[in-house]
Amino acid sequence: MRFIPNLISFLRILLVVPTVYLLADHQYNHALLIFFIAGFSDGLDGFLARRYGWTSKLGSFLDPMGDKLLMTASYFMLGWLGHLPVWLVVVVIGRDVVIVLGALAYRLFVQDITMSPLFISKLNTGVQIFLVLLMLFNLSGWPLSETIPHWLTTGTIYIVLTTSLLSGLSYIFIWSHRAMHAVEDNE
Repeated sequence: MRFIPNLISFLRILLVVPTVYLLADHQYNHALLIFFIAGFSDGLDGFLARRYGWTSKLGSFLDPMGDKLLMTASYFMLGWLGHLPVWLVVVVIGRDVVIVLGALAYRLFVQDITMSPLFISKLNTGVQIFLVLLMLFNLSGWPLSETIPHWLTTGTIYIVLTTSLLSGLSYIFIWSHRAMHAVEDNE
């Protein structure tokens, strides 16, 4: 049973392909459903891993990889199609690139790394997911999608911008500080 969270994470990674296809084909209602399932699976695999202790080194890689691939692909496509501002897409994807490159540099030049998400990072992921769901719901044409106020979408865009910048800067500050202390301890 310990493999179930990893299987769910792997399936979420596979959902990236149909999500991109559906967005490119302007099938927003189907993309919304797939994205919702992927988002639910993220919560489910995390719950199962914590609740039953079904954690693993593979899971600590697959889970964030699934999140990042799905979010990066969704933001890229929504930006490409003109539904999200390009500057927001650059900040969201740029933050992830900085974090990944920083973690690789830390591991290569300082020491092995075990990252745990910061609260601001978890908040950022939550609002990023909410914005994609909101955009897809708006684009889907479902009943009530016309009733979503414009200020909610605009406000969420700026919340994603703020939390992305704060999260990225927090990781840079924390891991730079740790790297300096690790280097000092080794001297």
